[in-house]
Amino acid sequence: MKLDSLHHLDLNDRQIRIYQALLRLGPASIRDVAAESGVNRGSTYESLKQLATRGIVSYFPKGKRRVFQAEDPQRLLTLGESKQQALSVAMDHLRKDIVPALQQTQNEFSLGNVRFYEGDDGVELVLRDILDSSARNPARGYAVISTKTLREHLYRPFPNFTRQRVSRGINVRVIAVGEGGDEADLAERKWLPASDATDASYIAIYPPKVAMITLANRNYPVVVIIDSAAIASTQQILFDTLWQFL
Repeated sequence: MKLDSLHHLDLNDRQIRIYQALLRLGPASIRDVAAESGVNRGSTYESLKQLATRGIVSYFPKGKRRVFQAEDPQRLLTLGESKQQALSVAMDHLRKDIVPALQQTQNEFSLGNVRFYEGDDGVELVLRDILDSSARNPARGYAVISTKTLREHLYRPFPNFTRQRVSRGINVRVIAVGEGGDEADLAERKWLPASDATDASYIAIYPPKVAMITLANRNYPVVVIIDSAAIASTQQILFDTLWQFL
């Protein structure tokens, strides 16, 4: 039986073993619990105190000793529900108060606004960031300039990207540099003539960010994300102007 989910209740492996040992034993002394769980006596005592604090274990005196017993496993559900409620309240507080307040103290632009990534993992990160950011205003969507030489590498780490984009109702306008490019739902496409020798590049404009992908040696992707409303706005103006003339 896998009990990994109990880690989300802030229980470590030793505490889980001791709780299981108590369930098997029934009311038991520290020495008996230590022997049953295979944990040394000192660590067993500390873990039992921690479990008692969480309400998972209880104890009662028997002569000069304490006898410990495991609470019903239903108690674990109660712990999980309490943590879930606390997390829900914390998320609401983060969303409404903490994050907006922290954003107000953030520098308008710094080195941290430019991030570099490499490889397929970097490409996947950008594609997921595009989806998550554009989902806030799916009708506006985002804009892309993409060369033919990069297209075959773009969705390799995220093959169901287009399916997810469509399912989330996100629009995209694409200026395809060179021939090719598949038609898709919620996508408009125009073409800019270019030779097959055009360098590989992909530029995504999804305010307030601009992402750029190119290929280094041996078709190794290199990614840059610029988080700047000013730069994204300028790139959007350039894109819209070019779009009108194609």
